[in-house]
Amino acid sequence: MPIRTSKTEIKERLIDDYGREIRSLRFSITNRCNLNCIYCHREGEGRRELVEEISAELVIEIARVASGYFNIRKIKFSGGEPLMRDDLVDIVQGMRDFEDDISATTNGVFLKKYAAELADAGMDRVNVSLDSLKEERYDFITSSSNNLPKVIEGIYSAIDAGLTPVKLNMVLLKGINDDEIVGMMDFVRECNKRGGGGVVILQLIELIPYFNPSVQNYEADFYGVEAELKSKASAIKTRRMQHRRKYFVDGVEVEVVHPIDNTEFCANCSRLRITSDGKIKPCLLRNDNLVPIESVDERHIINKLKLAMRYREPFYGR
Repeated sequence: MPIRTSKTEIKERLIDDYGREIRSLRFSITNRCNLNCIYCHREGEGRRELVEEISAELVIEIARVASGYFNIRKIKFSGGEPLMRDDLVDIVQGMRDFEDDISATTNGVFLKKYAAELADAGMDRVNVSLDSLKEERYDFITSSSNNLPKVIEGIYSAIDAGLTPVKLNMVLLKGINDDEIVGMMDFVRECNKRGGGGVVILQLIELIPYFNPSVQNYEADFYGVEAELKSKASAIKTRRMQHRRKYFVDGVEVEVVHPIDNTEFCANCSRLRITSDGKIKPCLLRNDNLVPIESVDERHIINKLKLAMRYREPFYGR
């Protein structure tokens, strides 16, 4: 893919006091969601009450400044459920010319409807939350009903539209879905056949009970899971971002997201978050160091991004 440039001259990089350079922005563009997953922490915001959402204009301008001034050309949208924003397609189109990689994390319920339109607008790929392939379990986890078939169809639509690789986000929950890893890998193989191979990745995610202690009893043995994957893997790779491990098992790529009590994860974090109401969030697990962006003025945004770097430090290993 050719490198795209903005009109703003690249002048410097965003690097915190721990030597960690920011290489991606994650926008929580809404805290609204049509599901109510038992483990959800709303991108670390915690709150469930509705807020005045960040405007499309501000999202695009933050991305433009970060791209042109700091060479940050990778964007991910999340929520809540980002497909509940009726201007998401416009946002993607508005930043496509100066980004190298645009993706979204979605629960997939609306994906069948919007996959082709998002792809046409310039979105590159999607992550889809899929914690179980069993309807009763899925309904329990998401506090909803009759949505699993819609999600499966959404995944197929994403593959057909070329929003790949599709990452299936599976939060491991002890006693609920931790016996479904093999079944989920079989589903990935099925999806890869549909897309001609290598179009779907399974992403196993460690539960974060930090914002909701009531789910602590669902913490799975993540170290045991990784050990099992390691014993079966034909190859193991380590991603630059957060040093995530990728295990290749019988033709399936399994990426492991293991943030809790993990100093290596924090030491290699290269992501800066923007909250649903327009604040810079230097760390997923903290809300005491947010930096509000109050204007679309370029110099204001530059200064706020720099200020956020002063507040940025590893949560584990401090």
